[in-house]
Amino acid sequence: MQQTDARTVVTDYVTFLAAGQREAAIALFAEDATWSYPGNLALSRTWHGKQEIFGEFLGQVGALFAPDGLPEITLTQVLGDGRQAVAEWTVKGTAANGAAYENHCLGVFTVANGLITAVREYLDTHHVAQTLLA
Repeated sequence: MQQTDARTVVTDYVTFLAAGQREAAIALFAEDATWSYPGNLALSRTWHGKQEIFGEFLGQVGALFAPDGLPEITLTQVLGDGRQAVAEWTVKGTAANGAAYENHCLGVFTVANGLITAVREYLDTHHVAQTLLA
């Protein structure tokens, strides 16, 4: 039986992404999901739909890393309450420009019927600008 509580779904999503199981991670998102990325960077906005989130937003982020420096994602903690879960994770890697990247991220996830419907991400966007976008 598939677990549908928010904490389990979000833990599975980050675990799949960290393990490089992209298709399994994508399968945990609703077709009309949203992902809000903070700040005033070119990436900063609300991304709508599974295709935009994985095809455009996360695809752009992945391209900012060196081919041999793809980021390592470490899940720190997930707290769940009802339809929402808050996840904390660390991303470490090498930027395409050779800079060392390490950021601590937090996401507020909303889950319905076992699928992620919304994410609000919080991270150090200044660090993103100084390392990945420099």
